[in-house]
Amino acid sequence: MHYCPNVEFAYSSIQYILQDVNNGWLIRYAHANGSSFFFIATYLHMGRGLFFRSYARPRQRLWFSGVALFLCMMITAFLGYILPWGQMSLWGATVITNLLSTLPKIGEYLVTWLWGGFSVNNSTLNRFFSLHYLMPFLMVGLSLAHLSFLHTAGSSNPTGIDSRLEVIRFYPYFFWKDLVCSFAFCIAFFWCVYQAPEALGHTDNWIKANPLVTPVHIVPEWYFLPFYGILKAVPSKTWGVILMFASILTLIPLPYLDASSKVPTEFGRPYTTFCFYLFVVIVVILTLSGVLPVTEFYLNNSKLAALYYFSFFFLLIPSFSRLENMFWYECCLKMIRESIRH
Repeated sequence: MHYCPNVEFAYSSIQYILQDVNNGWLIRYAHANGSSFFFIATYLHMGRGLFFRSYARPRQRLWFSGVALFLCMMITAFLGYILPWGQMSLWGATVITNLLSTLPKIGEYLVTWLWGGFSVNNSTLNRFFSLHYLMPFLMVGLSLAHLSFLHTAGSSNPTGIDSRLEVIRFYPYFFWKDLVCSFAFCIAFFWCVYQAPEALGHTDNWIKANPLVTPVHIVPEWYFLPFYGILKAVPSKTWGVILMFASILTLIPLPYLDASSKVPTEFGRPYTTFCFYLFVVIVVILTLSGVLPVTEFYLNNSKLAALYYFSFFFLLIPSFSRLENMFWYECCLKMIRESIRH
């Protein structure tokens, strides 16, 4: 109601909301930090899905709808990061949208069409504001589809048992467990809103956007940093863009890369479990590489981390999938021999 999507007044309207609008600071900081906490919950949910192999049959459609929802979240968050029109907003928009220029033949035209001109200008801010408002409606539809697929296929669990066969009531068993987690999450969220509202943001975004002054180090929001770290790790701009988008899109074919049967995670997947925790460490390294200045040390580390990131999806998961199938096949044969002998 009070934001003005104009390059001359966008930054001032944010200051007006913070200082003059009744409780405007609360709404503004709850919105900004809410997006970060939304991504925290999403990354935890995706990590749980990877760990418990939630993408396996018969939950492929559930996984695909979740990946589509994640992509819409990233687009919406990127559009929203531009709206405060600080230094990092302007130059982040310039750098990220300019990556499309690497596409052969149509790249330059696509960037010009997206900007509405030959640079990030008033037209860009207007259309980004409109799309930032409209994209959540698409996310609502994807969320409903995601829930529908969840109730159709059933939830995954560590034991590998079909959750549609043996069920227990949601109340009081899961209700109280989820309530405790929700309270803990809300405490962390409101502490961040009231005590450290700018802890997850960048200080340069408190400087009004100036197209004549480039920041020393352009950094996106923290939830984009692992993918930005992969982009920085590759010297070639074209290959860097390809690998950055590939790091997100590799989630799509995951149900077909892992062809193993349902195996309880704690008992039958010791190697995959170790590789998963190492994968989490690698994501943290890529996050640090994305936020820190480019040096030879961090560049070499990010290259190794990016190599392991893709190896985890395309080499380790299919390889351990075959090994686990062989392991459980041998276990079944042993059990059959023992039962026949007895």
